[in-house]
Amino acid sequence: MRHNIVTLPEITQRSDSHKATAQVFNDPESKKLLEYIKQIAPSEASVLIHGETGTGKELIARQIHNHSKRRNKPFIAVNCGAFSETLVESELFGHEKGAFTGALSSNAGWFEAANGGTLLLDEIGDLSKRIQVKLLRLLQEREVVRLGSRKSIPVNVRVLAATNVNLEQAILSDQFREDLYYRLNVVTLNIKPLRERKGDILPLAYHFIDKYHAQLGYDKADFSNAAKEKISNYWWPGNIRELENMIHHALLICQNGIIESHDLTLIQPPTQLNQNKLQEKKASEPVINPKLKEVFHQLFQQNDGQVYAKFEEQLLRIAYNYCHQNQVKTAQMLGLSRNVIRSRLIDLGELVVNKRGE
Repeated sequence: MRHNIVTLPEITQRSDSHKATAQVFNDPESKKLLEYIKQIAPSEASVLIHGETGTGKELIARQIHNHSKRRNKPFIAVNCGAFSETLVESELFGHEKGAFTGALSSNAGWFEAANGGTLLLDEIGDLSKRIQVKLLRLLQEREVVRLGSRKSIPVNVRVLAATNVNLEQAILSDQFREDLYYRLNVVTLNIKPLRERKGDILPLAYHFIDKYHAQLGYDKADFSNAAKEKISNYWWPGNIRELENMIHHALLICQNGIIESHDLTLIQPPTQLNQNKLQEKKASEPVINPKLKEVFHQLFQQNDGQVYAKFEEQLLRIAYNYCHQNQVKTAQMLGLSRNVIRSRLIDLGELVVNKRGE
């Protein structure tokens, strides 16, 4: 049975050992993701792709590009974490001759190289705050200014961003700009780890068998039933890249063209919490802050049927001011969504909305 396998181009310089080189859309969750990609791809919206390392974020970005109106234009993927702070500005935005020591000629950056097409900024969270400011300006103005130049160059690029970190948490820790986050996060794609889309595991495994059989001349191989069960139930912390490496190794050591269960070297999952500690935690009573308890008692004594509403209102106002009127930080601290926080702040008169709902 043939499956919809998507692979990366065979690029000799590709050295990202963590990067997934193939993606399949066989699992029901993956099929839904592919349909969603086809829906959002024709637009010009920026897309933020989130997923663990090795889940195939670049492959998803290529699918977006291939289903878009820019499919016949360049697709360029740039790993933001692969460049030093001194080089990343030149790599992204380009530089003029003499802009720095060693700049013997003018060079276009990746934004100019991707003009008319799509640029994937992989590991976007690795960019410094200084570069984030310049990136935000580029996205707003649709023009790039090379390092060492004052001349702006118009660019027409659809920007996709990928990350394996929680950017909202990075905003709270002052590692990532909130305005840049919302500029990039018009559409969000959350790529599930391989362990949560089991229907993709065996098709990918057979793809990697075929790949190494063709490239390296290994004998054609298959899995024993025990091996199939083992890889289907494994937790795959390294996702697709780990699967590829494991199949490669298994082909080297298997006998008679059959990959047995013992040919698959798996990492044991993290040790679960000690059962005794869990029982102790359940048995322990919550500790109530004495000052809070006193405040609650004062509210209870009023007995006007509005205790909860009053407390919720005051809690939200105090939290919002504590977070310097930052909705994302307030939502994170209270464990609520930003939409809920925004709605309640509007109800309380803390936010004023214009006619356009802004």
